[in-house]
Amino acid sequence: MNKTSIPSIDSISRQWYLVDAENQTLGRLATEVASVLRGKNKPNFTPHLDNGDFVVVVNAEKILVTGKKAEQKLYRRHSGRPGGMKVENFSSLQGRLPERIVEKAIKGMLPHNALGRQLFRKLKVYKGSEHPHAAQNPQILRVNSSSTSS
Repeated sequence: MNKTSIPSIDSISRQWYLVDAENQTLGRLATEVASVLRGKNKPNFTPHLDNGDFVVVVNAEKILVTGKKAEQKLYRRHSGRPGGMKVENFSSLQGRLPERIVEKAIKGMLPHNALGRQLFRKLKVYKGSEHPHAAQNPQILRVNSSSTSS
């Protein structure tokens, strides 16, 4: 009988990856980043453990969406007070807080439990090309984005 090996917490090695979001499609980028955050790119992937890597996303303001999503895609948030619903479309949120668009897309692809919250803390998203994680020597992660619209 084959036994399943579960890696110990001490044996998990974490890498840092740098992703450039310039001219990338939002959903395609988010699936790749969520996969790396979960550790699905490693041979010792375990669904209930955090054996993923750190990901730094830069140029979040240059992310693309296809079709009419720039005008029609809505982002909602609620303050918790009566009448506290705020609705904003993609293009206005991209002008105001472009990091939130990428964070929300990736967070929706992670598990919706304590493990997902732990994985989300390993994601760093920045508006421009500058980031404070140069000391970690992040490796460049290529995201294959074959855009259907030209």
